Order: sequence, then C-alpha cells, then structure tokens
Amino acid sequence: MDENIDRGMSTLIIFIIAAAILSAAQSVVTTGLAGIMADFHISSTTAQWIYSSFLLVLGVMIPLSAFFTRRFKVKTILISSLTLFLIGSIIAYFAPNIEVLILARVIQAIGSGILLPITQIVLFKVIPEEKWQIYMGLFGFIIGIAPALAPTAGGLIIDTVGWRSIFLIFAVIIAVLILVASVVVKLEFETGHYPLDMISLILCVLACVGIMFGFSNIAENGFDLIWVILPIVIGVVSLVLFVKRQFSIKTPLVDLHALKNKYFFFGTLFSAILYFTMCGLNVIMPLFAQSIAYHDATTAGIILLPATLVMIVFNFIGPLMANKFGVRKVLLLSCLFTVAGYLLMMTYNPETSVTYMIVTQIIRAIGAGLGLMPAVTWTIAVVSGDVEDATAINNTVRQIIGAIGSAVAVVLMAAFAGGNVGHNHISVSAFAQTSLVMSVLAILSAVIVVLYIKDEIHDLM
Repeated sequence: MDENIDRGMSTLIIFIIAAAILSAAQSVVTTGLAGIMADFHISSTTAQWIYSSFLLVLGVMIPLSAFFTRRFKVKTILISSLTLFLIGSIIAYFAPNIEVLILARVIQAIGSGILLPITQIVLFKVIPEEKWQIYMGLFGFIIGIAPALAPTAGGLIIDTVGWRSIFLIFAVIIAVLILVASVVVKLEFETGHYPLDMISLILCVLACVGIMFGFSNIAENGFDLIWVILPIVIGVVSLVLFVKRQFSIKTPLVDLHALKNKYFFFGTLFSAILYFTMCGLNVIMPLFAQSIAYHDATTAGIILLPATLVMIVFNFIGPLMANKFGVRKVLLLSCLFTVAGYLLMMTYNPETSVTYMIVTQIIRAIGAGLGLMPAVTWTIAVVSGDVEDATAINNTVRQIIGAIGSAVAVVLMAAFAGGNVGHNHISVSAFAQTSLVMSVLAILSAVIVVLYIKDEIHDLM
C-alpha cells in the first residue's frame, strides 16, 4: 500500500512540475511579440496569433482528456505530451518565418492541452477525496504563479539573449523532464480499448474553434460576417450536434450525463461566470489605464501585477478555508469581494491614482482567488465517480467562456462609449457601466451559491 502511495505521489509531482512549465508557455511569448514583429516584418494583428493559436488549441484538446485517460497509460500520455511540446519548442527556435512559428506553437499547445487537464485527473485519482481541496489549492497556486511570472521572466531573457532563446530553454528543461519521468513515473490506471468517435471529434473541434475564434475576433472586427458571425454560428450548431450525439452513442467522446446533475451543472456555471469576469477584466482594465487614464503600458501592468499575485495566493488559501469552514461560506465571501471590487471600479476616473486602482484590484482579486479552486473541486466531488468526464466538461466550459468574456467585455465597453473608447467622460461612464455588468454577474453567482452549493456533498449524490 505504501509503495502505491509513493508511486502515486511521485507521479503527481512530475505531472504538476510539467503542468507548471507548460502553463508558463502560454504567456511567456507576450513580451517577445515586439521582437518577433521586427524580425519577421509583421503587424501586431498577425503576431498575436502566436498567443491566440495556443489558446484555441488548448480549448480543442481539453475535451479529449477523458478519452486519453481511458485509452492510454499515464506514463505514455505524459511522455507523449512532453515530446510534442519538445518538438514544438525546437521548431519554434529555428522558425524561419511567422507561419512556422505559429505551427510550432500549435504543436506546443497540443502537448499542453493533453497534459494540463489530465494532471487534475491524476490528482483526483491519487489524492483521497477529503484532501482534494488542500491539494487543488496547491495545484492552483503552482499553475497560477507560472504564467503570471512568465512574461516578466521572458522579458528579462529576451532583453538579454533574444526571443528564440526562450524556446531553447524550454527544450532543454523538457528534455531533462522526459528523462526523469521515464524513470520515476510508474503509476498506472486501468485502461481499455475505448474507441474514438471521429464524428464527435470533428464536431468538438468545430464547436470549440468556431465559438472561441468568433468571440475572440469581436474586439478587432466588430460583428463582421466572415470573421465573427459565421464562426460563432458554425460553432454553436456544431456544439448542439455534439451534445445530441454524446447522449445517443454508446462510447461518447465526453460523457455529458454529469450535466444532468443540477449541482454539477450549477457548480460549473459558477466557476464559468467567475472565469468570464476574470478574463473580461484582464482586457478592460488595461484599456482603461491606457486609453482613458493615459498611463503607459508599464503602469497598466503594474496596476494588475499585485492583484494577480494576490489572486494566486488566494488560489491556495481558498481551498484551505473551504476545507475548514465549508465551501458555501467561502464562495459567498468570494462573491462579496468580487462585487465590492467591481463596484469600486465604477468610481474610477482619469485622475484616479494608481495606488487606488491597485488596492481596488486587489479586493477584486481576493474574490477571484477565493472562489475558483474551491468551486472547481466541489463541482468535481459531486460526481466523484466520473472525474475524467467531469474534469473535461468543467475545463472546456471555462476555456470557452473565458474567450467569450474577453471579447464581450471589450464590445460592451465600446458600445457604452458610442464606439470609441478614449480620454473622455463618455468612456469613463462606459467603463463604469461595464464594471456594473460584471458586478451583476457576481451577484448572480452569489444566488447560485445560496440555492445550489452545499457543504455536505455526499447528501447530493
């Protein structure tokens, strides 16, 4: 028994280390976009696909996590994911043009998209259920700190030895991790010949890419027929067909029956709304700081950095509090801080001090940090007998809702401002109205907690 526990923990540690490194890859290139634009003589619109393509592929790969864990051994999944990421890193290092660099990022994202959700599945299978909140808090802290610090670390590396060196460093680290994993990882779960339904896979890809691509383009293209409306329509239709098919075939790509559990459904909805507002905030706050308050990009980053670090810390504290006081109280406290943060944002004007903005963003970040990990863990625990599909559903919904949140927040702010956000009173009012919408969504989250989130999950099964 002790040997099995040791195998489980050593495997989980390797997975978490790998997940942290691969999470950092999402955002590390953002500080290198200027250098990439200069080297390849491309516009910022083209360069942003180095980041956007990564997120799109992540959204597509997450629903496949349940299939992978049923079909392949844990060690095979881990080594394959890391190898794909290694190949992508090497191609990126030698990329002669932007097209090859984007292809390399897609290959990296495939590796990341396989490994990140499966790390959660391994955690839920290795750790006893009564300790899920504690370990998910630790997982959230580690996974949160890596992408938060990555742009800063990446900036230092880029300024010293250039943007290509980032990918070389990734390649070396991952190569070492593959060697360690091949020796250390010995834990295996039961697998079988679980068939892959290609029609479901195609519908899943069309749904995720269509919805995320369409909503991501709203900020830049408005409601353009080709770039926005058509992808969203294709995505929504594909999603409807995908859902219907999962309920009608014997071996679905993702078993959606968990959604029939109202507690799982509303738990997922709570975390999705929270993620929606978080992603929306990450866009409108820099927009206010730069376009309305006339601060530079560095100051805009400084305003959000303390809040980001506080949120990461509370990603760890939140599950500890939920374990001690009950998840319901913690999620209500999360809603209270979130509502307060967005209401305080309604008081911003062009003369608002940076210090005030930092403090109010920290208040909002405490709410976000307190809520996300406890909500995700509680939601999975409600259907603990089916962690593979539950994790896939929860992660996919949040990924898609996050993409929608970023776009909708910008569209709302632009609409309230009459189409042009700038250094004027109308734009200040537009930011306040957008913040009010976010606070209303946080209040809706509180209603969900009161009605559907319970401390004793075993009574709900």
